Amino acid sequence: MMNPNPKEQSQKQKPVHVQNLFTDLQTDQARYSPGEKVDFKLNTNATAYNIKVSYFHLDKKLKEEIFVNKGSWSWAPPKTDFKGYLIEVELSAGNEIQTETIAVDVSSNWRKFPRYGFLSGFDDMPSENIKKMISSLNRYHLNGLQFYDWHFEHQQPLKLNSDVPALHWQDVANRNISLHTINQYIFFAHERNMETMAYNLLYGSFEDRGLEYDWHLFKDRERTEIDQHPLPDEWKSNINIMNPTNPWWQDYLIDQQRSVYEALPFDGWHIDQLGDRGEVFNEWGDQILIDESFAPFLKKFKNNFPGKQIVMNAVNQYGQASISQASPAFLYTEVWDEFRYFNDLKKILDENSSLSGGKSSVLAAYMNYQHSNQPGEFNEPGILLANSVIFANGGAHLELGEHMLSKEYFPHNQLQLPANLERKLISYYDFLTGYENLLRDSVTESDVSLESKDGLPLSIDAAKQNELWVIAKKKENKKVLHFINFLDANSMEWQDTNGDQAKPETQKNLAFVMTDDKKAEKIWMASPDVKGGKPISIPFRQNGDKIILTLPSLTYWDMVVIEY
Repeated sequence: MMNPNPKEQSQKQKPVHVQNLFTDLQTDQARYSPGEKVDFKLNTNATAYNIKVSYFHLDKKLKEEIFVNKGSWSWAPPKTDFKGYLIEVELSAGNEIQTETIAVDVSSNWRKFPRYGFLSGFDDMPSENIKKMISSLNRYHLNGLQFYDWHFEHQQPLKLNSDVPALHWQDVANRNISLHTINQYIFFAHERNMETMAYNLLYGSFEDRGLEYDWHLFKDRERTEIDQHPLPDEWKSNINIMNPTNPWWQDYLIDQQRSVYEALPFDGWHIDQLGDRGEVFNEWGDQILIDESFAPFLKKFKNNFPGKQIVMNAVNQYGQASISQASPAFLYTEVWDEFRYFNDLKKILDENSSLSGGKSSVLAAYMNYQHSNQPGEFNEPGILLANSVIFANGGAHLELGEHMLSKEYFPHNQLQLPANLERKLISYYDFLTGYENLLRDSVTESDVSLESKDGLPLSIDAAKQNELWVIAKKKENKKVLHFINFLDANSMEWQDTNGDQAKPETQKNLAFVMTDDKKAEKIWMASPDVKGGKPISIPFRQNGDKIILTLPSLTYWDMVVIEY
């Protein structure tokens, strides 16, 4: 018998979009060498279902395939080196559908597109917990990990008992450290194709450790006062500052690092410093320019360990020009109050790109700093606006580990990551990875002439409060416009130190007129805030040198690509 109301029947069969059909969409590695296959998996409670998978490079769909009742599958991406891909996964069961995206990075090394995370706790723990932690970091495609304060003492990072590595020790803050835990973290990280970097200072020693007095840095020409970095009273020691230009100190620290590499299969050394020390002197009473000493020491280190990598922190850019001369894996900047505004993040990233010949860099930029003095949650608008600015300007953000960073002492952990922000961060890291070729792959500055038909205030030259910041880039035949929404911002300080940055109101149907004498062939957009970053075609019309286009929406960040 025919249904008397076919319209009602059609409505009943219309697919319903849900969020509970599957969880834990994963790839097996954070980075893939050209020619490696990618293994995907997800968890579902559905018993009869289809999975449709679409593979994208930028806005081009490379392939689509359908699987029936399979929760895992493989894909052989193109063998071209240094390419990012976005994959859309749609699972349907009955009339319910869930759609998510995930990214893939095919790169022969991590240096071109670094996505750097950290680890900071190394007490005894079950292997399953270690494996689970590395798996969670893999979902963000982190391809390198900084092992923070894993070491015994700065002048002796590896504790030895009769020339044999100790199984346990305590770090500078009297925290328990397990050699087995460090080894396990390295092992599981390597399984995911993540690089592992051993943290230590370039010029630090505990007090009263019998090192030569002449190896130290001094605050006066008469050598009566050793330069020192104070630490909390309950910690094991303050830090004496050694002279990084002293060849005997250099050889001593290189020998210590050799012991580290013999005992632990770290991929390299993450080197810290303490910024500008003011006037300091060597054993002869001569003034030392610490920042100029970095390159010779780093080059000497690399000559001793040609198979190992180095990354060195430039505190507020101190010594970055010298560091860049030693060809580190990438440039890394710890950002402080001297660079407190969103525009300053772009300034640092542009400077690092210039120093390194156009390479990407990483910013250690600690969010919600004062807010984290007491328990609470990270503030979503502050986090996502900072990441939008960093990612759109070609950088990456050191922020993710066992917890999210809010202080320079990495074990500090007062703020929780809300579930909704965690989901959005995953989308942002998928976006950073999937669109790496438009975000930080030979992309250069461009100009743009743009007007809002709706009268929205636009800032082209620099980020301004209560305006849309439009950042113009170009690559080959493409112009890339990043729209970052500061219309509702209550501060232009990126740190959102009190955790009170305002959430931007989502703007709908934003119409723009762009003046351009070149003929546009197509325009498309993608946003980590919309459909998991899936590319979306943008209708437009061009009259002479005027291109009229409309963005469907803007929350935090949209990327618009004009192809000529």
